[in-house]
Amino acid sequence: MPDAGTVSGMASRKVTVTLAVEQVDAIRRLVADGAAPSVSGFVQNAVEVSLDDVTDWDAILAEALATTGGELTAEERRWADRILQGGARAGDEG
Repeated sequence: MPDAGTVSGMASRKVTVTLAVEQVDAIRRLVADGAAPSVSGFVQNAVEVSLDDVTDWDAILAEALATTGGELTAEERRWADRILQGGARAGDEG
């Protein structure tokens, strides 16, 4: 069973993650240079920032959709898929 403890006054759970060797080396250099408190501290901060980014992006997207008339129609979604896949230029109709 994973260890449970506290991190900054919050409940925490120990997990195992796999990172590229270069990433671990870079994090350890940051810790050695004093730019990060620990490997765990760095990873905890990175996860927090990532979660905030996803949450913020969802809120921005929801606001943009509400402002522009709601969810995409099937036709708009097909058009966007073509644009994103390089099948048409952004100014092309249809």
